[in-house]
Amino acid sequence: MSARHELHASPETVHWGFFDSSLAPVLSVAPGERVTVHCVSGSPEVVPGPPFELPPELRAIHAAKRPHLGAHILTGPISVAGAEPGDALEVRILEVALRTDWGYTYVKPLLGTIPEDFPGRHLLHIPIDRKALTATLPWGTRIPLRPFFGVVGVAPPAAYGAIASNVPREHGGNLDNKELVAGTSLHLPVWRPGALVSVGDGHAVQGDGEVTITALETCLSGTFEFVLHKGAGLSFPRAETPTHHVTMGFDPDLDDAAKQALREMIRLIVGRTGLSPADAYCLCSLAVDFRVTQLVNGHKGVHAMIAKSLL
Repeated sequence: MSARHELHASPETVHWGFFDSSLAPVLSVAPGERVTVHCVSGSPEVVPGPPFELPPELRAIHAAKRPHLGAHILTGPISVAGAEPGDALEVRILEVALRTDWGYTYVKPLLGTIPEDFPGRHLLHIPIDRKALTATLPWGTRIPLRPFFGVVGVAPPAAYGAIASNVPREHGGNLDNKELVAGTSLHLPVWRPGALVSVGDGHAVQGDGEVTITALETCLSGTFEFVLHKGAGLSFPRAETPTHHVTMGFDPDLDDAAKQALREMIRLIVGRTGLSPADAYCLCSLAVDFRVTQLVNGHKGVHAMIAKSLL
């Protein structure tokens, strides 16, 4: 049995709104070890009041810290021994658990997919039934939940300095990919020794697109296993579900994000099968589904999915 660790959110173990390769790790682990990471979400102006209860660590973070550049409260970073640039870090998502009986979603001026249609603020606090895994909307609709972390990322290239957590990039980060539930793996290129993994932005449920700019935002705990692939040469995030391989693309232009996801899928197919790029391109047209991941994070996202059985 591999070693197990637990990392709680606190003013000392979170960074709010940014990634930065110069951050010191708050936990160090060996490859193959498991970590349960506790995360919180929500700034003071959007979290609910009574009868809902806030985790005490969220109150402590609000009192001690302020957001910098972006919006997400991220637990970490976690250093993985032996990880070096050129390696790939596989983040196996073993468990995802709801921590609170509430979530929130909102419309915010100047943000979202169609801000010109919705210039005002609109905030919903939504009760969560953690046992039934459902949320009941104010008008009575009950939605089944499928919790996942919107943000899982390693440290970005050092030349970037501090960057906002909102925009997904080659280090991962705010992927908002609803396929990343328990039982999936996220593969990330390593840009800094130790990789420096951070996690946050809990989503109880989200549709592809995340059109208003929020999912059902909530506090989650996740158990992860970190597997190191030496010299993998991965340059962009990929994922693996029990049934599918997933490639991703991010760009301010949705068409260019789709092209990037397609090129990454062609590389994946060629690498796994030895097909020519032209044959892999044809296979993509016949058997790969392209989905809009999200439309609202500065860089829009598209992810491509191919059944493992075809490779």
